Amino acid sequence: MNRPARVVAQSTSSNSQQGMTLLRDPLLNKGTAFTEAEREALGLRGLLPPCVLTMETQAQRVLTNLRTLPTDLEKYVALNALHDRNEALFFRVVVDNIDEIQPIIYTPTVGLACQKYGLIFQRPRGMFISSRDCGQIAEILKNWPYPAKLIVVTDGERILGLGDLGANGMGIPVGKLSLYSACAGVHPELCLPIVLDVGTNNEELLNDPYYIGLRERRLTGEAYDSFVDEFMQAARKTFPGVLIQFEDFANHSAFKLLHKYRDEACVFNDDIQGTAAVALAGLFSALRVSGGKLRDQRILFLGAGEAATGIADLVVSAMMAEGASEADALRRNWLVDSRGLVVSGREGLSGHKLRYAHTGQAPIADFLTAIKTLKPTAIIGVAAVGGAFTPEVLKTMAELNEKPIVFALSNPTSKAECSAEDAYRYTEGRALFACGSPYDPVTLNGRSFVPRQGNNSYIFPGVGLGVIASGSKLVTDEMFMAAAHTLADCVGKEDLAQGSLYPALPRIREVSVRIAAAVADVAYQRGLADGPAPNDVKALVQSQMYEPHY
Repeated sequence: MNRPARVVAQSTSSNSQQGMTLLRDPLLNKGTAFTEAEREALGLRGLLPPCVLTMETQAQRVLTNLRTLPTDLEKYVALNALHDRNEALFFRVVVDNIDEIQPIIYTPTVGLACQKYGLIFQRPRGMFISSRDCGQIAEILKNWPYPAKLIVVTDGERILGLGDLGANGMGIPVGKLSLYSACAGVHPELCLPIVLDVGTNNEELLNDPYYIGLRERRLTGEAYDSFVDEFMQAARKTFPGVLIQFEDFANHSAFKLLHKYRDEACVFNDDIQGTAAVALAGLFSALRVSGGKLRDQRILFLGAGEAATGIADLVVSAMMAEGASEADALRRNWLVDSRGLVVSGREGLSGHKLRYAHTGQAPIADFLTAIKTLKPTAIIGVAAVGGAFTPEVLKTMAELNEKPIVFALSNPTSKAECSAEDAYRYTEGRALFACGSPYDPVTLNGRSFVPRQGNNSYIFPGVGLGVIASGSKLVTDEMFMAAAHTLADCVGKEDLAQGSLYPALPRIREVSVRIAAAVADVAYQRGLADGPAPNDVKALVQSQMYEPHY
């Protein structure tokens, strides 16, 4: 990976940006931190107040102001404005305060921000490519001024658990790429967020005077497929070797796009593969406490879409790696969708569910009855049905298991299957719990539990960094398996003792380096990388990481 040309604002050559133009470029702007010498050389005298501040003082000022704001949405807007005027300072604040800032720039606040995106819109970020641009996408992509190595793209049809938000879904690629830079050090100049605006079927948005997208019904069928294919070909031609992450596409598009492109292009779907890896890592951690083997678990999913089948597929592969047959591994994973238990012979089953439509089991309409019948050791919620893990569900899991595994992974918080407090209370503190949204520590019977998010930000930044650093031509399931094992290995005994199945978030850059090295190792071993393996893969990865300093 070539180092970006514009890393610091210190050039004094004749062709460098100067004066007000420089102050308006977020990649180069340092604001009041420009030194006296820089102000003289770069035509900034008189354009800034005379006081020269350090980055540390600037960051403290940002935090002081941020903490006075009454709502998380207002904090999101303030951080977005900082991102738009001083990128290095924005990432310094995020990196040094990741526990506090990540829930604001990503889940859960980003969900509300997407719903209100038109209202809070201030300055465009990334690229909006609409269905009206058919035949011109390659030319449009040339308008992007930087050498993109990483694209996160969405069509906005299934934003988190909130549904079709159309072009307002831009908040997701922007947030994801912020985490790539903050959590794994992918340089922001290499990151390109894109919305494919093919319309929306959301009546509220179509009637919203502030909606920023096309006021049209969604493009579908062959016209949609042709539009996305034109984008894929143009993106790969304009940015050779680019890694493309599909994000928050609806189920029917997500599986189709992944299967169409995964063997010919450097692509992955975070909702399917990233969620799978982080959930599998959580299971590995939980089993260190319960003492069981993965191949012996029975897992019941609430949900049968991208996340559920993605997790189940990776779990099946991991069970087989432990010696289980494919048939036995499949039989240990069950799905419940809006119509009940997925079983063989049920009408209307779509392709991605058929692998888990087991024979010999009568239909079951509700989740609780499915638990009582199948007696799972783990339940994983990924259906965005808030409160679905009822007290009775949790009590039943505790009756069936000494250490019930309960993963409530849907987000934002309003869609969580249960709260951390309920998970511990109704299992008498015995649950091995992971969540999709952040929760405060819980005290029960004198013991303190520290739940941690099964958040994809533990996985996708490191995977992306490893792929980019190695120049891998493809992203494979083996890479996500390696990422899951690596993430689980980062969980210490002290984490498990307090109920934490994931490492502390402030360790995220360390975790991402280890995952990136593991992913790059796979690329080199499988002949997918650009060139021979270096003597020290971890050192290669670290040498390419962005540090937000002036």
